[in-house]
Amino acid sequence: MPLVVVGINHRTAPLALRELVVFNADHLPAALRSLAHGIAEESIIVSTCNRTELYCVAASPLVVSEWLQTYHATDVSLADCVYMHEGDQAIEHAFSVAAGLDSMVLGEPQILGQLKEAYRSAHSQGTAGPTLNRLFQATFSVAKRIRTETQIGAHAVSVAYAAVSLAKQIFAGLSQHTALLVGAGDTIALAARHLHAHGLKRMIIANRSITRAQLLASEFNALAISLEATEHHLAEADIVVCSTASPLAIITAPQVASALAERRHRPMLMIDLAVPRDIDPAVAQFEDIYLYTIDDLQGVVSGNLKAREDGAREARLLIKEEVARFLSGLRIQQAVPTIRDLRSTALQVRTQTLDQALKLLTAGRSPQEAMTYLADTLTHRLIHAPTHELRQAGEADDDTLVSAARRLFHLDGDPE
Repeated sequence: MPLVVVGINHRTAPLALRELVVFNADHLPAALRSLAHGIAEESIIVSTCNRTELYCVAASPLVVSEWLQTYHATDVSLADCVYMHEGDQAIEHAFSVAAGLDSMVLGEPQILGQLKEAYRSAHSQGTAGPTLNRLFQATFSVAKRIRTETQIGAHAVSVAYAAVSLAKQIFAGLSQHTALLVGAGDTIALAARHLHAHGLKRMIIANRSITRAQLLASEFNALAISLEATEHHLAEADIVVCSTASPLAIITAPQVASALAERRHRPMLMIDLAVPRDIDPAVAQFEDIYLYTIDDLQGVVSGNLKAREDGAREARLLIKEEVARFLSGLRIQQAVPTIRDLRSTALQVRTQTLDQALKLLTAGRSPQEAMTYLADTLTHRLIHAPTHELRQAGEADDDTLVSAARRLFHLDGDPE
């Protein structure tokens, strides 16, 4: 079965549609097991705020695409936004994603960690077999090479950085402002570091696990609160950045209305980096709220991209080279069982013929007679099957096998 990739991302589908096909961590094992039942021999699911992708060894990408539609039981057709890759295109796509070439923010490094986490999840469920193991190990190696040899990762331009850049534009400086960060994952941690580096006055970190919130808050002398306490601190925040895995909105329109009244309608910047969304879209109706989703940040990312674009061109050339290398290795790997069987058969013939020659010596025959028997019999036995097949090919006018034999046995050049 071929290697296939099926997915949707920020380039092919809007946020509202991407939300419909998210696989959160709790549902991922069941989804992988579902794929394993007659859909795919091997599978890995990558699901982030910007993409949901299925890496599979399956009969066809169409089968996997139909499973994706059926599994989420959505009435909205995915046909117009799903992309499907097979074979070398699937390999090139995997390498490009890992290098950050397919990300909303060119060259962002977070996707590599997300790919590794997806691989670990599939490995724990036993759905990452030899082909996907080989692909993802190569993917991680290629991503490391691209980071080392190009400028794709130069300068801080990530979704979190874009959020902080937006905050700086709206508030013209952060030294007199307070930020409420909801979540404690990699994106929020990165946003916290950027905000701190740009002189933010005060930071509040809310998370379902108060321990994780406290751990992150300790880096910045920030206040850690539980997720349930978010609405009670909302009025203190000039900037709100959300990125959790909650299936439901954490910040609602009534909560924001109450916070605005308490703030006497001082403006708030709210940035929702989560998929599904953490902030009720209805919040955008308030005059004093600047609400941005992860899709909106596409237009914010600028500057610093020139070096990354140059690096991206170099990275694409490296990826072409690495795809060719991977395919070559894959083809060699596919030939290994045949090589092993050929060697095993030849060794059996050798052992049988040598035993018979030794018996001749034991029976008193001369060494020369035994050696002649060994050479003649071994030659005959080794070329018997190929000779028989070539005769049949000649009768059938099969030039392909005849040409392959001349190449295989070096019949058009000096023997080595």
